Amino acid sequence: MDTMTYLALKATGLPKNRIIGMGGALDSSRFRYYLSKALDVPSNDVSAMVIGGHGDTTMIPLTRLASYNGIPVSEFLSAEALAKVAADTMVGGATLTGLLGTSAWYAPGASVAYLVDSILNDQKKMIACSVFLEGEYGQSDICIGVPCIIGKNGLESIVDINLNDEEKALFAKSADAVRNMNADLKSVLS
Repeated sequence: MDTMTYLALKATGLPKNRIIGMGGALDSSRFRYYLSKALDVPSNDVSAMVIGGHGDTTMIPLTRLASYNGIPVSEFLSAEALAKVAADTMVGGATLTGLLGTSAWYAPGASVAYLVDSILNDQKKMIACSVFLEGEYGQSDICIGVPCIIGKNGLESIVDINLNDEEKALFAKSADAVRNMNADLKSVLS
């Protein structure tokens, strides 16, 4: 998905605020679902985000920043339980594919609708989206999932959250994996 977003940006010449990949929104909704199951609370009471690439080995569920009604989920769940939630989130799409033959059912459409609603109604929601980076998070010339403000102009801004050293290392590794996939585009973009 990140490579498709990058291709759309490069092939169309549209401004970067108009090319937005929805993988982070989808992954974040799965993360909130798994957290709500582990906490046994409504998912609407859970705030959580996934950054990085939209893939089983490239997404980064930010367990450190996840909260239940403003309280860190680490107050309610053990480190082992949080690690399981993160692992389940990362294989959520593959799990659906194994059960149904595809993961392209309700969730991708709901994620797109969530983004479009924020654009059409100028809601300025913070949503993890795959967007073109130009130095943010130490990355350039790549589309990858980061927190974004989405409003009437599409991508209105990229939110720079303070990642800890482990999260920074995971993000750099994720970006490397996305770049390796993007390398296959050289013949298409030439």
